[in-house]
Amino acid sequence: MNDLLRSFGRALASALHPRMLCADLYAVRRGNGRVGRDPVWFSWQTLIGATRSWLESWSFTVTLYHLFDSLGFSALHAAIAPFLVIAMTIPLIVVTVLLLIATLSMPAVIRFLSTRQFAGLEMRRGGTWYGSLGEALWATLVCLVLLIVTLPLWLVPPFFALIPPLLWGWLTYRVMTYDALALHATRDERRALVRRFRLPLLLIGVASGLLGSLPTLLWASSVWLVVLFPVITAVTIWIYAFILVFSALWFGYYCLRVLQRMRVDEAGGVRHAAPVPY
Repeated sequence: MNDLLRSFGRALASALHPRMLCADLYAVRRGNGRVGRDPVWFSWQTLIGATRSWLESWSFTVTLYHLFDSLGFSALHAAIAPFLVIAMTIPLIVVTVLLLIATLSMPAVIRFLSTRQFAGLEMRRGGTWYGSLGEALWATLVCLVLLIVTLPLWLVPPFFALIPPLLWGWLTYRVMTYDALALHATRDERRALVRRFRLPLLLIGVASGLLGSLPTLLWASSVWLVVLFPVITAVTIWIYAFILVFSALWFGYYCLRVLQRMRVDEAGGVRHAAPVPY
């Protein structure tokens, strides 16, 4: 727990460093370019209308509407379709920014940590760029499948507040752990570290997922923000970029510190196992 809190504080301080803020801006610029070319952002009202028509033809939604009417929450009818559209588009934003961070900003984060905090840690280069990309794509595919399977539960409390952080947390944990250790750890060291510290790493991922869900909860709390969602896309991407860069720093600090301690322990074990010369 002390390692988690210590790495959290150092990651937060480093996230405000000018070099890390530049990494945020770079991800925002690339993310805005990709989102801006996506036609879904030019057909917002059409997409909401199609979603509303689909919901009205679904028996479960009709039953849910009747429940809202009986409870006096008829105004929620108009909010469900925009909420679902946001629920489907936000994962695209998160995955886009996460892949940008993993492939573009994460190397800058690790170089930053290597020069400032872990200059004496040997680089054994057990990961590759293609391995990072493959891990990110595989984890993203699994996450999207789970998203589609669990989508009906997003309309039922408290699942709509629990499922997204868990999904993004698992995805962040899988991607960030590989990238945080790719430069310094061997493949065997990375696998041993993940097996030994899987729970703390997953906790960091879930905490990052909870941080990433804050903008979603903010939009869901205000109808005006839902309506203005396409206008504030750039701000949205910056928020996610900052959170993911912070998450990369948190994973980087924790993973490299644990790797450093593992090597010290192994070196101590080798010295104790060595025969004493006569």
